[in-house]
Amino acid sequence: MARYTGPDCRLCRREGAKLFLKGDRCYSASCAMNKRAVAPGQHGAARKKVTEYATQLREKQKAKRIYGVSEKQFHMYYVEADRRKGVTGENMLSLLERRLDNVVYRLGFGVSRSQARQLVNHAHITVNGKKVNIPSYIVKAGDVVAVKENKVNNTFFKQLKERKPNGIVPKWLEADMENLSGKVIALPLREDIGMDIREQLIVELYSK
Repeated sequence: MARYTGPDCRLCRREGAKLFLKGDRCYSASCAMNKRAVAPGQHGAARKKVTEYATQLREKQKAKRIYGVSEKQFHMYYVEADRRKGVTGENMLSLLERRLDNVVYRLGFGVSRSQARQLVNHAHITVNGKKVNIPSYIVKAGDVVAVKENKVNNTFFKQLKERKPNGIVPKWLEADMENLSGKVIALPLREDIGMDIREQLIVELYSK
């Protein structure tokens, strides 16, 4: 799978929105969006005619980059969401939110989704007491997500307990920073996600 390895701030500038890819830096004055909120490249600041397709495409790209998934993965979430009952766009965002790497990030165990994904990949995270090292693992209501017991004394996790997280834990999750654990108390609804994503545009794009 092709993986983007360039500057994260460039992606935020391209989408014209903060994607919170750099952790604490995104909340500081050093954020690139505070200094130069225009698209990268020589003609980034030029006015361009935006077509309906371009608007839909940019919305899809923004959502992909927020959650750090590939085009193939993202389309699979759309197909699964369309298969389920309910509103397709909301189903898709709910599936993305329930990815294990996103849950770890939302609980405050990682300062960014990429760092949270690394914690999962390196087998630092358990679900219901069992090691899970698959970032795309979909959690269910009632699942308990925690740092492995033999990892809690690592320097990283000790510092994690002491720092004040910038993000707010959504109400569909319950975090216990003292024990480095959290619980999925309900499945996320659209109003619980709080991301600036116009999911209907993505559905329209894939429906063509």
